[in-house]
Amino acid sequence: MEGLRTRYGTDRTFVAPIATNLALAGLIDWRQVPPLPFELAAFPQGLYRFLRLPVVSYAIPALVAVGQVRFHFAPTAVPPWRMARRAVRDSTLGVVRKMQPESGGFLEAVPLTAFVVMSLCGMGRTEDVIVARGVEFLLRLQRDGGAWPVDSDLAVWTTTLAANALLASGVSQVSRLVSWEWLLASQHRERHPFTGAAPGGWAWTDLPGGVPDADDTAGALLALAGIGEEASHARRTEIFQAARHGLQWLLDLQNRDGGWPTFCRGWGRLPFDRSGVDLTAHAVRALMAWKKAVSRTDIPASSAELDCGSTIQQLPRGMERAIARGLAFLRKRQRGDGSWLPLWFGNEWAENEENPIYGTARTILAFSAAGLNMDPCVPRAVEWLKRRQSPDGTWHAFSLHTPQEQDQDVPPCHGIEETALALSALSEYCDGPDESRAYDRGLAALASAVREGRHRTASPIGLYFARLWYYERMYPIVFALEAVGRALRRRGILPPLPDHDRWSDLSA
Repeated sequence: MEGLRTRYGTDRTFVAPIATNLALAGLIDWRQVPPLPFELAAFPQGLYRFLRLPVVSYAIPALVAVGQVRFHFAPTAVPPWRMARRAVRDSTLGVVRKMQPESGGFLEAVPLTAFVVMSLCGMGRTEDVIVARGVEFLLRLQRDGGAWPVDSDLAVWTTTLAANALLASGVSQVSRLVSWEWLLASQHRERHPFTGAAPGGWAWTDLPGGVPDADDTAGALLALAGIGEEASHARRTEIFQAARHGLQWLLDLQNRDGGWPTFCRGWGRLPFDRSGVDLTAHAVRALMAWKKAVSRTDIPASSAELDCGSTIQQLPRGMERAIARGLAFLRKRQRGDGSWLPLWFGNEWAENEENPIYGTARTILAFSAAGLNMDPCVPRAVEWLKRRQSPDGTWHAFSLHTPQEQDQDVPPCHGIEETALALSALSEYCDGPDESRAYDRGLAALASAVREGRHRTASPIGLYFARLWYYERMYPIVFALEAVGRALRRRGILPPLPDHDRWSDLSA
């Protein structure tokens, strides 16, 4: 138990369920399981962020189920409080039933769904519809080898990553590869029962258990801004309207500190609910893409009319201020050495399991998108990337400069993702001789890795909530595609990026 507390600190999202599993197996006493205040789920959803819950915003089903099974076996000692908690057991389980999607999987996630199912079964509620749907979901997701993935899929996330990698390369006819109709159909059109999120955002998957979040909404908006260049006028109108709702959703999510959280505004108590550098950088890029897409010097900023005579409302107000606040947040979060740390990506080989390459590379691209290539924080970040390059030209989330560090038993395919990410960022800043040498060495190392097929082996750099690792086969492929595409574009082999001129005919 001490190891769990050391690993997760005050975040009980995983500590309580793991301890519950041990207690159900008879390995520890129920009094050793951290109690969870399941009764707080009886409050209106809009108040959750003020209640200082001991779990992240997207783990309410676990709060209720795990909290109830602990209460079942180790009731509260104070009689009045015990009676009050017993009185809300059914109503709080009703909250969980409303949150469970048609697929049966909460967040389309195996761990969260399993936590809920085992807890309800543990206290004898095996006939509950939550259990039936959850078990069906878990059986469906089991792989042939007997293992389970963390989540059903990341279809929206990986699709937008691929689309944006192609668009950044200047490749034409991306819409032939990526269906904008499917992307629009994946947008959430109703208030979400899980987090109470307003309509307009995108989740990481198009499956019913997905919940709209900042990163996936930003990725979808970036992709639509580019794909719409190739669409007909009528289709661009449809894309524009979907984007307008998505942009407003993103603006409404921004925290007071100027950064963007994952799911819910104002939940800042636990690490995975706070504003994230990677999320904020992505959001800034999305806002900038649409700001450029419909801007034209001879168009009043207050209007945007279609050629056909109908009227589209202007882009959401406050975009300029939101971008400025987001960039200010990023400046404040830059570390003393010039790097940034992401929220949803890490590296198990690195100190504190962090991945500053991902955070720094993605933040550099945000400042580039905003036209702030010479912002004081950018040269510092570029210099940090240069210093972190390994002798063989690659980048890793950890240092490989000393003989002792180079003797680490690092997997041969490790570093493909980080090398590609660093190159994509440096492609905007490699005009100087030192930068150019670092860039060319890195590009040669990446090209060698691709020729040898090492980009087809992924490293576990993704972080699920509560620091659960995952790898995604598309990451090294997509990141390498973007890096190589940007390099070819720089050398004139591919056309330059479009200036979104075709969007201007949506404005009067």
